[in-house]
Amino acid sequence: MGKGIISAILHVAYPKKYGVWNNTSNDGLDALGLLPHPPRGASFGERYAAVNEVLVALADELDVDLWTLDSIWWYLEDDNDEENVDQPAVPPLGTQNALPATKTTRFALERHLHDYMFDNWDMLDLAQEWDIYTRDGEPEAGYEFRTPIGRIDLLAKHKRKPSWLVIELKREKSSDAVVGQVLRYMGWVQKHLVEGGETVEGLVVATEGDPQLHYALTVVPSVTFKSYEVEFRLKNGPTFEEFSKP
Repeated sequence: MGKGIISAILHVAYPKKYGVWNNTSNDGLDALGLLPHPPRGASFGERYAAVNEVLVALADELDVDLWTLDSIWWYLEDDNDEENVDQPAVPPLGTQNALPATKTTRFALERHLHDYMFDNWDMLDLAQEWDIYTRDGEPEAGYEFRTPIGRIDLLAKHKRKPSWLVIELKREKSSDAVVGQVLRYMGWVQKHLVEGGETVEGLVVATEGDPQLHYALTVVPSVTFKSYEVEFRLKNGPTFEEFSKP
């Protein structure tokens, strides 16, 4: 179970003592500058205790109960973070028909690529060497990994080597933006997560490259690029006789 479920159970059992610590409340505390930063290596219990202390104190200061505080975070959630500002969730009304079919299809695929890679990680070639990052109490920590400077699409650790991997999906962002973004996140991981002789690598995933992206990556050997393709095939379905067999 992740932190959202664990803390929610505690909240239901002891509503006056424990608050809910999920991605929404975590981002809300971070936006207000109230998110505690326990020492590196702190256990899940230690990290939750630090967050819960702030939640309880904040509820007292606002003169609300922890149930109400949990609802307030949803109103503070910023849907316009930098990962989403490059393109709207759907094409604006009146423009759908103006977009080429291939462009629209690619946009739709990229909207789901993030979840697909996470849900089907074991089927990807990357899984031979990398595991999605997990930590105590957060089995899905590497999915949209939260940092004070933004969310890393996917964060992974090498199965054998002391190395981290920052994965960013290009989506409809410009090449300059995605290269800058992955380097920024790599720098944060280097500063806050790396221990000993560990290294940090970056990976940009997109439907296709472009000159801007390739020129930038030629001078950044620690960042690589992979394109993806989706294969869609139709096959003959079973006949009625085959379908009706027990």
